[in-house]
Amino acid sequence: MNTERTDAGTLVLRLALGGMYLAHGLLKLFVFKLAGTAAFFGSLGFPPATAYIVVPAEILAGIALLAGFQVRWVALAGLPILVGTVFAHAGNGWLFSNANGGWEFPVFLVVTSVALALTGGGRYAVTRPAT
Repeated sequence: MNTERTDAGTLVLRLALGGMYLAHGLLKLFVFKLAGTAAFFGSLGFPPATAYIVVPAEILAGIALLAGFQVRWVALAGLPILVGTVFAHAGNGWLFSNANGGWEFPVFLVVTSVALALTGGGRYAVTRPAT
């Protein structure tokens, strides 16, 4: 097995998921604002107060994944947020291009997070596995 390629692949996966978390957290913070995000969560049947947990969690998870800090734990900790997005989009059909977004992209993010939880951050992470 070529560990250099594996580490490079893990890096790309980690940067993609970290960038997604950071972008979505900042979108909720600066564009929709916390109150707007809370109202949206409430309209989906989630407690509105969860927005005040989800937004900083997404931002911190994004930063941690981009840096490669405790990748396995961050990937696992983010799963409840990602599973929540699956439920939020489940009734909208398969494709994310459907009205209100479908569920294939959130499911892909769940799978990506599980993959990182299994592989860890790799050689190019701040927190590297013991060798």
